[in-house]
Amino acid sequence: MVWGLTGLAVLDLVLTRLRLSARLDQSGRARIPQNVVNAHGLTGALALLAWIAYLMVLGGALNLFVGILALVLWWVTAGVGLLVLSRWLPGRGRHSAGTRSDGWSRGPAPSLLAHGGLVLGVAYFTWGVLGDRI
Repeated sequence: MVWGLTGLAVLDLVLTRLRLSARLDQSGRARIPQNVVNAHGLTGALALLAWIAYLMVLGGALNLFVGILALVLWWVTAGVGLLVLSRWLPGRGRHSAGTRSDGWSRGPAPSLLAHGGLVLGVAYFTWGVLGDRI
């Protein structure tokens, strides 16, 4: 189960990077700054490396530290991913324009599924590490 969730997290990171790295023809409030995309990718990659190191080495105080570091990085990655989702929130104000689809599936469904799944996966990872179940 843990390796499956890890694979899904990798898929989330890669697809988010591919989806948001292209310059999309969208309104200004829907555009995601490149530094947010980079932060998501960097923290996700570091989380993945630390997480795999934690899973490959069993036991020890240093391994617990690496596991907790990986969890912190996973939570930061998930938080940035949820910020990415905020681009589909409706605009406020009289002159706000609605967002246009980004071409992959007409709206936020893939990102919502990916980042909602990442949050649930990270919660499971946290339960497993802090409860010494992994």
